[in-house]
Amino acid sequence: MFPLSPRVLFGAAYYPEYQPYDRLKEDLDLMAAAKFTVVRVGESVWSTWEPESGRFELDWLQPVLDGAHERGIAVVLGTPTYAVPPWLSRLYPEIAVEQATGRPMGWGARQEADFSHPAFRFHAERVTRAVLARYAAHPAVIGFQVDNEPGLRLPHNRGVFQRFVDHLRQTYGDVETLNRAWGLVYWSHRLSTWADLWTPDGNQQPQYDVAWRAFQARQTTEFVAWQAAIAREYARPDQFVTTCLAYEHPAMEDDEVTDALDVTAANPYYAMQDGLALPDPTPDDHEQQWMTTGVWALYRSADRIFSSRQEPFLVTETNAQAIGGTSDNRPAFDGQWRQAAWALVSRGARMIEYWHWHTLHFGTETSWLGILPHSGRPGRVYAELARLGAEFETAGGLVAGLEPDADIAMVYSVPSKWLMQKYPPLARADGSPDAASYQRIFDPFYRGAFEAGRQVRILHARQLHDARGEREGVAPEEAARRHPVLIAPALYLAEDSLLDWLAAYAEAGGHLVLGPRTGYADQEARARHEPAPARLVGAAGVWYDEFSNLSADLPVRAAPGSPLTLPPGSTATRWVEGLTAADATALVEYDHPHFGRWPAVTTRRHGAGRVTCVGTVPGRDLARELAAWLAPVAVGGWHGLPESVTAITGTAADGRRVHVVHNWSRQPAEVRTPAALTDVLDGSALDAGAPVRLGAWDVRLLTSG
Repeated sequence: MFPLSPRVLFGAAYYPEYQPYDRLKEDLDLMAAAKFTVVRVGESVWSTWEPESGRFELDWLQPVLDGAHERGIAVVLGTPTYAVPPWLSRLYPEIAVEQATGRPMGWGARQEADFSHPAFRFHAERVTRAVLARYAAHPAVIGFQVDNEPGLRLPHNRGVFQRFVDHLRQTYGDVETLNRAWGLVYWSHRLSTWADLWTPDGNQQPQYDVAWRAFQARQTTEFVAWQAAIAREYARPDQFVTTCLAYEHPAMEDDEVTDALDVTAANPYYAMQDGLALPDPTPDDHEQQWMTTGVWALYRSADRIFSSRQEPFLVTETNAQAIGGTSDNRPAFDGQWRQAAWALVSRGARMIEYWHWHTLHFGTETSWLGILPHSGRPGRVYAELARLGAEFETAGGLVAGLEPDADIAMVYSVPSKWLMQKYPPLARADGSPDAASYQRIFDPFYRGAFEAGRQVRILHARQLHDARGEREGVAPEEAARRHPVLIAPALYLAEDSLLDWLAAYAEAGGHLVLGPRTGYADQEARARHEPAPARLVGAAGVWYDEFSNLSADLPVRAAPGSPLTLPPGSTATRWVEGLTAADATALVEYDHPHFGRWPAVTTRRHGAGRVTCVGTVPGRDLARELAAWLAPVAVGGWHGLPESVTAITGTAADGRRVHVVHNWSRQPAEVRTPAALTDVLDGSALDAGAPVRLGAWDVRLLTSG
């Protein structure tokens, strides 16, 4: 982990260039009074840095950096390459992104440029070097954000496509090898020369799509690494280089793009008001997008950010007030900003930065409200965040860079998600393909763990075992020691060696849980020719060769002798795999005249460990009970919590244990401590079993050791 501030950094994106009048001193004084320690500047205004080609205006930022430094506020300096000035598009219209071959997108939004085009690269490097040469050495600057939320587009430009062909040539060597790898005998798609490869617009071959999406993501990785290398030419040893990630962008693989960075930074946005209530009122079929809904989904966002580098991270943007468009205005209830910020910190956030300081008076995001409203006068939001700033100051280094606990680990596969976006296994209620199928399978397992009071560590498949040999991976024995329970849902694309690694993990003592669609295809998306789950049938003691979508949820019940106790109304949803138990014990059965011939959940000892197969997308009750069975004792020690209360635990850098206890409700709640603890914010001591009282939308920060 790159060295950062000894306390959680706290602040906002700040754009004085957007202000309708000069209020720099007033803004910075308000920030200092609210205990701000960081601002992010400069990343959105290339046309201000360089109004015309080759004419730079750099002086305007100097007062901002000087004023911040005078008040002890650090600065993250952004490079402006994601927002291209009109003069560049006028001089080089060929740099426009083609979202379909030969059809350039119009100008007027952002990220409209093919960032791989030589003309773009020349001008992007020139402005980046001009800004960095001027300000990198400023004492306020602690780090650099290169570009902004990369990977928004899937460019179909001719040059991008030709590089894709070159990439295939280097990967496969000749067209006959590609023909075999992709099965291009199908529908007469065999290539006789590389010039025969069709453009991606009308492609219906899954193997092509897997390669195309991976190539697009690697273009983004290369672009970020290119800019990061430029930034490092100017950076001091104590300055970091990052970019901020939007995790749903289509041309970005987070665990790869962060390889070239010093620290992960990301922009989690979440629904406020009742979107942060427990019990959760969100419908089960709600689709999580760039803005998540539900307390569980906020934690899942944090755990996804942690997963990119398996280390603490920065939050470069998150909710200030209402977020989104003109018709979606739902600022948080009192206390919810504290709750969300402490939730992110409890899962590893080392910086909380709001987007943004001052609400814009013009432009697309006029209704995306900042800490200060359009009037510029501090109000309720400012007061709430000033309280939070004081709490971060009191907590100091204790909570900076927490190592979050985990009862259960889950395997995440970005390539499997890409494939399921175009070729979904699940259907919507109207029968149409559900492009969110990957998350529809993954999320119920995560949510079930959350609702059972268990904490989750998300691990990329490549971090466990990288068949390409680009990173070391983890030995199965070590993984079993670190993560006694490992759930692999929807791991559709998997190399032989990865599936063998999963079997070895269980044999070494881990409890492997296989979810729907795992191991069905290889890394090229070719359906395997052996019974599913491929290469794991022996370890699991179960196989299937038939599966079905579900038009309605199926009731399920515990099998005779099962250790699971399922409440009435427990269900299987969306999907059934016809599991045939060859040498496994049924844990859960379908209550259905047809599907009842197959078990819904099975388990089998394998070596020193166990393999459990879940042949359906578990409903909420089933998912919760599965998680409680998989991890019978929560590592944090808390139990018997009311429905509205969560207790998240982790370890501080100095070894002390930290407990962050939330009440996600307007109704007060009370819990009892699992050990002797100290309240970090008021200094009070609590004996083991002492009551902890929580008010409406409240948080308590406790420590032991």
